[in-house]
Amino acid sequence: MTSSSRPAASGPLAGLKVFDMTRVLAGPSATQVLGDLGADVIKVERPGQGDDTRKWGPPYVRDGEGANTTESAYYLSANRNKRSITLDFTKPEGQALARRMIAQSDILLENYKVGTLSRYNLGYEQLKDEFPGLIYCSITGFGQTGPYAPRAGYDFLVQAMGGIMSVTGEPDGDPQKIGVGVADLMTGMYGLVGMLAALHHREKTGKGQHIDMALLDTQVAWLSYVGQYYLTSGEAPPRMGNAHPTIVPYEAFPASDGYVILGIGNDGQYGRFCQFAGHPELASDARFATNEQRVRNRLELIPILRDLVSRQPREHWLAGLAPLGVPCSPINTVDQVFDDPQVKARGMAIAMPHALAPEPIPLIASPMKLSDTPVDYRHAPPTLGQHTDEVLGEWLGLGEDDISKLRDDGIV
Repeated sequence: MTSSSRPAASGPLAGLKVFDMTRVLAGPSATQVLGDLGADVIKVERPGQGDDTRKWGPPYVRDGEGANTTESAYYLSANRNKRSITLDFTKPEGQALARRMIAQSDILLENYKVGTLSRYNLGYEQLKDEFPGLIYCSITGFGQTGPYAPRAGYDFLVQAMGGIMSVTGEPDGDPQKIGVGVADLMTGMYGLVGMLAALHHREKTGKGQHIDMALLDTQVAWLSYVGQYYLTSGEAPPRMGNAHPTIVPYEAFPASDGYVILGIGNDGQYGRFCQFAGHPELASDARFATNEQRVRNRLELIPILRDLVSRQPREHWLAGLAPLGVPCSPINTVDQVFDDPQVKARGMAIAMPHALAPEPIPLIASPMKLSDTPVDYRHAPPTLGQHTDEVLGEWLGLGEDDISKLRDDGIV
């Protein structure tokens, strides 16, 4: 597709250029949001190698013959609205080409180990004077400073080190990680906020800056009230399964045909629940009348409620409590999520044409609903180097002969 025929961005970040040197999840999830908002995101990958997650499967995209391609579901989840180029920045010619592209860029995002890009003259300290307006965001496991800075960072490891596994899982069970890579994803989100803030600062001052994002820092920050519980009380909070330390009842209960969630956040909701359940006396009982008393007497109340809920099917509770404003929910499997009428009504699954697939591939939509500058979907997750010629011609004015020589020399 030529630059004149490719889809034009219409989002609020249209015209912004992003040099994306990230792989796996934290960085790609952040740049996908930038792309969704209209930025021109160039995914920079090593020739013949590319993002590791392309091969993290199965499942994979299927080609027209029904065979697996090299594009995994994991990769597809974080690489929409980007264009891929291949570039070997370990070679001097590749470094020179990278700097020419960085000169055109507003943001550079990278997630290499500390010091890696400096070996190739692409570290922030080596670029900041030449490109004073550049916003340079680094994502690492432990940040640019501190005793752990040289270490590689992994979501699972950081969930363990950062405390979230100590409060996840049943009280008498093993510590559990969260089912998706939330340390990665939240670091990407915090990094995204930092980049947008840096853009605003640059608008006022003309100056770029370095954003130092660490998975461990982010994990500690989003311990949120659980971390604050410790800082306030001096006591490490225990694992409580699905229960809440300061709200009761707020957990999963077995109905006669499966589980439902009760998230009763105040005394009024609790009273309406007890009335609907046919036991209004549980709301007036001094042991349970207020949330404070319910927290104190949780071990007495919860078995009573579990017995009550188990006498009726899920739909009894779901249909009956919702009109009363009592929070109640099924525990959906992932297939049920995408079949939910609310999820469908909000358009949370989309389909996009893909270079390797005969039919449009399904993708998870962006959750951002902007009234005047909506998210647009211009590019399916790209194949490796799919846009190398297009981008080098568009950004740098290189012709076919120039690009052919770069390819012959193994630079792209």
